[in-house]
Amino acid sequence: MAETKTEKSIEEINERIKDGSVHVVTADRMGEIVSELGAEEAAKEVDVVTTGTFGPMCSSGVFINFGHADPPIKLQRLWLNDVEAYTGIAAVDAYLGATQLSEDKGLEYGGGYVIEDLVAGKPIEMRATGYGTDCYPRKEIETTITLEDLNQAIMLNPRNAYQRYAVATNSTDRTLYTYMGTLLPDYRNANYSGAGALSPLLNDPDFETIGVGTRIFLCGAGGYVAGMGTQHDPVEHLGTLMVSGNLKEMSPEFLKGATFYGYGVSLFVGIGIPIPVLNERIAKKAAICDADIVTEVIDYGVCRRERPVLRKVTYEELKSGMIEIEGKEVPTSPLSSFYMANKVADALKSRIESGKFFLSLPVERLSTDTVFKPMKQTKELPLVKDVMIRKVKTIRESASIAEAAKLIMETQSTHIPVISGDGKLEGIVTAWDISAAVAKRHEGLAEIMTKKVITADLEEPLELVIRKLVKDNISALPVIDKDRRVIGMITSDEISKLVGKRKRWQWKLRI
Repeated sequence: MAETKTEKSIEEINERIKDGSVHVVTADRMGEIVSELGAEEAAKEVDVVTTGTFGPMCSSGVFINFGHADPPIKLQRLWLNDVEAYTGIAAVDAYLGATQLSEDKGLEYGGGYVIEDLVAGKPIEMRATGYGTDCYPRKEIETTITLEDLNQAIMLNPRNAYQRYAVATNSTDRTLYTYMGTLLPDYRNANYSGAGALSPLLNDPDFETIGVGTRIFLCGAGGYVAGMGTQHDPVEHLGTLMVSGNLKEMSPEFLKGATFYGYGVSLFVGIGIPIPVLNERIAKKAAICDADIVTEVIDYGVCRRERPVLRKVTYEELKSGMIEIEGKEVPTSPLSSFYMANKVADALKSRIESGKFFLSLPVERLSTDTVFKPMKQTKELPLVKDVMIRKVKTIRESASIAEAAKLIMETQSTHIPVISGDGKLEGIVTAWDISAAVAKRHEGLAEIMTKKVITADLEEPLELVIRKLVKDNISALPVIDKDRRVIGMITSDEISKLVGKRKRWQWKLRI
């Protein structure tokens, strides 16, 4: 007679939590146990696998109720430490988003920091205005509040705990400042996020135990999965969670505001989710290891929705500190904290073992076939090819300054691309460069040209080119093909002409 397969219920496991006999392991150990005992025996041996992640989760925030002032005010606009919160809910309710920037300190402070300061018990300066009604006559209020003063402060994060993160690198010759951190030029670094084998949704990839109503560890407090997160895309193994918990019960140890230099503010969130080992199948899935987790290395130097995939890589490779990209050894850096992810998983394990945390099955499964769609765009977006000058004169880098000056006069152009012997872009020279060279008695063009040239390609949206012009304080740039051959030129003058013809495009040119 065949041996009966292991099947446990949540009720049985909760009974073991209650009587102290529960066996809990962290997710990074489950792989060893399954490897040693096999999935069936591991399912008998282990009752709960605890996961953990601690990383920047921009799609986070807090619903707050302040109580009524005397005389009452209906909040129309509200600032907490000069960070604006959304008030279009009710008279004294607001939602503070983690990425909202301070109107005073900009990128140095924002919603994530306000949330951390609240949890740390620090006083927060509140300033608000109202439009005045018969029942809410007050129009202004300024006060100081702490977390204790609030009626409710409920964290509700629309998108947390991504199932899988891409790796970000940068092929261009300039530094990029992104939500994936600072990306150095020429593939000089690669940044990644997520806790690898400890990540919650990697241990339950089919959402058998994680769903609406699943009880979780959220920033040191008990919390719940409220539903699937925004951008939930399980078809591409990019599931996300919407989570909620009481901010008043949270710990500043598991919640930190952060600034990504040159990009903005975020909030580091600590999330731990218990996986009840109900059967052999769940035990096997929870045994995932870093070598099993594959993700893609993406080139963030291409600012499009569909960025190029350079290669696939495992978390084992990422954690080694070095990966290869196009034949080059590239150092890797995690945005998430593995130390804190382990701390989250351990803290959840301790609470379960001490009888302070009981498990719950979801009241509804998360979708397994949702697909994340791009934004619908109904208006035409002009591209570089719609605006660029196609007949462009170039000059060889071996030319003299006198030859360059003559070409500038003949073409009436203030920017001349400089090319190599095989026709590839090597630099750019301007009328100003020529004037300065004459004054300083330079002779060779290679001495004075700008070698690090900001460029564009045919299919690049014009809006991105405008950003480049403004950011780098330039008025023209070459358009090149995939072989770095000059095929056109785009200038602020040509953009201005287009804007004049198409008034519906409200570009803010400061060139």
